[in-house]
Amino acid sequence: MNTEIKQDPVIYSKYLEQELRSDHAGETGAVYIYKGIIAVAILRKDQELINFAQHHGATETEHLKLIESVFEKKYRSHLLGPWRLAGWLTGAIPALFGRKAVYATIDAVETFVEKHYQQQIDYLKQQGSHERLLELLLRCQADEIAHKNEARLKASNSLPAILRLWCALVGGGSAGAVLLARQI
Repeated sequence: MNTEIKQDPVIYSKYLEQELRSDHAGETGAVYIYKGIIAVAILRKDQELINFAQHHGATETEHLKLIESVFEKKYRSHLLGPWRLAGWLTGAIPALFGRKAVYATIDAVETFVEKHYQQQIDYLKQQGSHERLLELLLRCQADEIAHKNEARLKASNSLPAILRLWCALVGGGSAGAVLLARQI
């Protein structure tokens, strides 16, 4: 006999539905960023980078599961294939150039994600609703901040111009991906 109690799905405003769609797409991409890093780090036999990516990738996988636990499949982005590819490339490309490039990339991504989550957290606090979702976003944001800080400590203070340009592209690409994921 199945004793599992099925909960009714949570109804979100259009704004939250779009934000959660972008969160789901973003966490999907994040999982694949670390898969891309690992793939290249294995080829380069860079155990430090493998360990870094495995640890952070496990956290991103947990975030993805948390978002999936509160956001019905029918509302998720229809572009998960492209988000996976974009994430993988965002991890693999800098890994080809070494740890410094990876750490700078993670710093750029997580800086964006921290602000993105903060906007949603501020909205939920202002609305005074969806306590479970607020707790989930606060937890995910804290992890993302920890990832950013760790990467920032490992990255060099002085980045070459090409790496600064790459990080600007990553930040801008993240913002563009959010805009698209909110809609599709």
